[in-house]
Amino acid sequence: IIIGKTDVRSFPDRKNIGVDRFTFGFTVRDSPDFFINVTAWGNDGYICGLSTSFSTGDCVIIENPLVSNKDPEKGERFCPTTPSPYRLMVTEAHSQVYLCADVDTMDRLLPLIHLPVKDSRDFYSLGDIVANGQGLDGTVINVLAAVKSVGYLKQFITSDGRKGQRLEVKLFDDSVSSFPLVCWDREAIQLVQTLPPKETVLFIADAKISFDSFRNGMVATINSKTIITVNPDTRESSLLFSYAKELSESGALDEGEKPEDVTVDSITDVYTVSQLKLKARDSPEPFFGITYSFISKLALDSSVSKVIRNRCSRCKFMVPEDTLSCSNQLCPGSDQAFSAVTGFDLLLDFTDHTGTLQCCALRSPVADRTLGCTTEEFTCLTDNQRTAMKWKFLLERCKVYVKILPSTKLRTGIRGVVLACSLADPGEVKQHMSALLQQL
Repeated sequence: IIIGKTDVRSFPDRKNIGVDRFTFGFTVRDSPDFFINVTAWGNDGYICGLSTSFSTGDCVIIENPLVSNKDPEKGERFCPTTPSPYRLMVTEAHSQVYLCADVDTMDRLLPLIHLPVKDSRDFYSLGDIVANGQGLDGTVINVLAAVKSVGYLKQFITSDGRKGQRLEVKLFDDSVSSFPLVCWDREAIQLVQTLPPKETVLFIADAKISFDSFRNGMVATINSKTIITVNPDTRESSLLFSYAKELSESGALDEGEKPEDVTVDSITDVYTVSQLKLKARDSPEPFFGITYSFISKLALDSSVSKVIRNRCSRCKFMVPEDTLSCSNQLCPGSDQAFSAVTGFDLLLDFTDHTGTLQCCALRSPVADRTLGCTTEEFTCLTDNQRTAMKWKFLLERCKVYVKILPSTKLRTGIRGVVLACSLADPGEVKQHMSALLQQL
């Protein structure tokens, strides 16, 4: 099974002036303990055709490769580290590589794609990387992290006229809410573009760590030595996967995006509900906006346990009332005294003449300011008082500042987080609605 693959590259042929030789590498595995590097050499047509005939995760048959010792000078500086003392070379004249069609063989090989190529316990957490800072600049290490978001593919032309591409992935774990992983190779980009954010864990063997002076922080980069294992079959990965899933469902992961957030005063773009949905569909990145909409669902008169919830103060996991510990095995404060924070945890729908955006999160402290009361004051209200508070907003036109994010959990594919909400000024609504109608 192919567990890693590099882009096609060309080099001037020293024997034939003016002619280029083409090459790419891939790494194959046929058992839990053994994997080996393969290099293909040839002309443009042969190498490009061979490269496009299989991808990472495919099962292949390699016939008549040349077996040679590893290069004692280059070693494995430019290719993945393998347990084999040998490497394989494929050429058009002697070798063949083609997809395996035997179902039994494929069933045996496919689980190997989820086994890391390094010791599953030998990795840095993102917190370790940040804590070490520039002390890790230029090193190659293993990383275990979950995928938070996958950015846009950016294409460019280099100074010598070659086409290049770049894609950035945001990673997270229980210690850091957002950490950049940069991909330059087309093969790596194609792999990460298929990964569902917030429900994928990666074991990244031999990622290069460097200090980015522009960000003033550390960044990880995929290179020709790197092997990415998607959703590794390990205990450490399973714990992180559970953490990521619960954090995503709770919405706490989005609360951890404070450095990327903007102040409410700086949000000026006004949208209808349909425009919010359309932009979210076309843009995988979070964005901010204002909508003048009616609150069409606000369950303030539900039981208090559905309106007010407790969360672990360190990892934001939801915890039952009166609990004395956090159930998250990856909680960074597991060895410290437990503490919880109590706050409003509401879902609301807002509607205008173009549609409804459902299940928008309204949480403390935004909810406290919107409702004009604290959780302690709310618990002292009678049922009639809670109902009266609900009808102060329900079916009223409100000015809602909202952050829109992609969501794989909701049928609509998007969800909103309310950043501020208040009853709208009628004159302001008329002014903005007139402007929207002129745009149409």
